[in-house]
Amino acid sequence: MRTDGGTLLRRDAAFRSLFAARTISFLGDSLSLVALMLYVADTAGQAIAIALLLLVGDLAPALLSPLAGAVSDRWDRRRVMIVCELVQAGLLAAIALSLPPLPLLLVLVGVRAVAGHVFLPASRAAVATIVPQRDQAAANSALGLATNGGEALGPLVAAALFPLVGVRGVLLVDAATFLLSALLLVRLPTLPPSSPEEGRGGSLLADAREGLGQLWRVPALRIIALGFCAVVAFNGIDDVALVVLAKDTFDAGDSAAGILLAGVGIGLFAGYALLARWSARASMLWLLVAGFAVSSVGNLLTGLAWAVAAAFTLQTIRGLGIAAMDVATNTLLPRLVPDAMLGRVFGNLYGAIGLAAGLSYVAGGLLLDATSAPTTFIIAGAGGTLATIAVAVTLPRALRRQS
Repeated sequence: MRTDGGTLLRRDAAFRSLFAARTISFLGDSLSLVALMLYVADTAGQAIAIALLLLVGDLAPALLSPLAGAVSDRWDRRRVMIVCELVQAGLLAAIALSLPPLPLLLVLVGVRAVAGHVFLPASRAAVATIVPQRDQAAANSALGLATNGGEALGPLVAAALFPLVGVRGVLLVDAATFLLSALLLVRLPTLPPSSPEEGRGGSLLADAREGLGQLWRVPALRIIALGFCAVVAFNGIDDVALVVLAKDTFDAGDSAAGILLAGVGIGLFAGYALLARWSARASMLWLLVAGFAVSSVGNLLTGLAWAVAAAFTLQTIRGLGIAAMDVATNTLLPRLVPDAMLGRVFGNLYGAIGLAAGLSYVAGGLLLDATSAPTTFIIAGAGGTLATIAVAVTLPRALRRQS
């Protein structure tokens, strides 16, 4: 019998601990991001410094994704997650106590981001071990709801804490969230490598190369990875384009831009809430395709929107599609990949998605400068829709061959 996310949380203590740890960890991520951006803005006083902070936090982990995934397949995943959380807590405490100059700060932030990126594939793979396959869609939906809620709550918590404790205090609170996450993870059962060969012999680099090969060799995995990256590469510019759409196209103010940016977040939250209850009844293949389609067509139609309200509605619907993409991918992969390779496949896929998002920022920014926000949305949505059609045509056949 399949269950929804709420029932799963009530009856499964191990998943409940992982759920709480992931939620607190994501809350901590958003707390530190806000605190560090404000600290850099006050001390460096240059936009390029903030851009470097964001780039180090995103690019370094993406480039090291093959190694990050290999770590979670090579050693006990519970231990890997606990060590990652302790490392992040220690680094944030060091930053809070020293408030270092920008070059050293970037190094510390980069190391912390890498530790966080090692944590993620281990935690995604842990879901497949802890939760029965029939309940994994509900589990991934519940996790998506909680982690996005934590990310949304983080800036509000930071705003409330700043007047009381300042940047240093917010960073110390953030370090405490990672310590709490590590304590919750201690309650999990051990999650050792699934084959006796893992953790002995061979090098970490060899394991990383094997993980890259697995993602490319298996047709269904290759289609999912290429399709997801293509959809993100076309649509990742949406946040920047929404600001330009509100202020230049609609001739509205900062408040309108904020409303448009909130649309996707509201849709994401609603999407995860719906999927936590109903995803167990859905086909993950068609949930993935629907997610690609809704996220892409939503941007295409946003380019044709005539007012802020219409664009907000379309972006909210688009958030539903992004939630569907995430849940379907995290549920499909454990069905296609041996457990011994799962951390590497998760790490490589989401690392590639991060690089695709970076490409979208650069290419989309150039397109936005050369044309307009509506044109950028139409081109982005059309490209993502073509990628969706390609996945819809090829993935069912690949899945049938693998089954």
